[in-house]
Amino acid sequence: MRNKISQSNTFAVLSYIICVMLFAGCAVNETYVSSDAKSGGSIVTSVASSQNADPFQAGKQAAETLREQMGQVQPHTVVLTECFEDEAQKRRVLKGVCAVFPKDIVFGFSTYGSFAQEGCLDLDSVSLLGIGGRGIATAAALRRNLGIAGLTMEENEDELSRRLRTGGAELTDRLYRGPDDRLLLIMADAHSPKNQFLLEGAQEVMGRDFPITGGSANKNAGQTFIYFQGQMYSDSAIALLLSGDFDVSLSGRQARENAKVISSAAESAAEALNGMKSKPFSVLAFNCAGRKGKLNNIADELAAIKSVIGNDIPLFGAYCAGEIGPADVAGKETTVSSGVGWHVMFTVLGR
Repeated sequence: MRNKISQSNTFAVLSYIICVMLFAGCAVNETYVSSDAKSGGSIVTSVASSQNADPFQAGKQAAETLREQMGQVQPHTVVLTECFEDEAQKRRVLKGVCAVFPKDIVFGFSTYGSFAQEGCLDLDSVSLLGIGGRGIATAAALRRNLGIAGLTMEENEDELSRRLRTGGAELTDRLYRGPDDRLLLIMADAHSPKNQFLLEGAQEVMGRDFPITGGSANKNAGQTFIYFQGQMYSDSAIALLLSGDFDVSLSGRQARENAKVISSAAESAAEALNGMKSKPFSVLAFNCAGRKGKLNNIADELAAIKSVIGNDIPLFGAYCAGEIGPADVAGKETTVSSGVGWHVMFTVLGR
């Protein structure tokens, strides 16, 4: 009997060690893959927002609204942007969202606010993009510990370049790839102009012509968080790769004064919309918080956008500390995407 107990205990210990090793491996290479996209399958996207001084209620309210809007379709990915003051409040936002949706499908970053068809939201706000349906799939990856916290462009440009290029390449190299990959979203704790180095690393893996968009997290002290599967990280980056039988059209414009911010938003939205040969079903917009600060009335820019895209296409917009998309910079080498600031980057998805 003593022998049998000993063997049983040995087996249990070995099983535990194996589980720990597997878990540790997953922790180093954090990835997520939804089910594969089915050609001709349905695609459902929806946007929901909430503004509430109670961060838990803001997150929960936005999530409940999103769930209601998506009806019978269960999202396989929820993209979160939030604008709350400190880590404790941000954790409450996540808890509110994850009270409605499984944390494994929640990704996003801290921003300076958001905008959608319903309006612009500033402090104490949450915005969610739900992605679901058999016709669209998502793969996600996390790269922790980029090693750039405290480094500056003035004193550490070479080191920043090296670490961010390495981080961007490692991030995208972890993604599950397929023949129907269409668009990469990067959300990172690497504000402009550092975001260009991160993008260049990603392009080493994805190619310089692959459509990439996204934004940099709020760079204020205590705000620089990104969210991967319902968990908070800083000094990190995430990538979301969307795949399926849909089309993508991108455009970007820069501006630094009120009237030009408004007109450039309309121009960029129009260019992205005109480049879409299929029926648009969603619009993503990563906008510079600096542009927002130049507006006399932040609603004016949104009104210009809606004058182009109309009132019905789901619009998911965020104010960032750096944007990724087609740069509006004279003399810059032409690529599909660059990491810059002072831009609004539009991506239209259509089918």
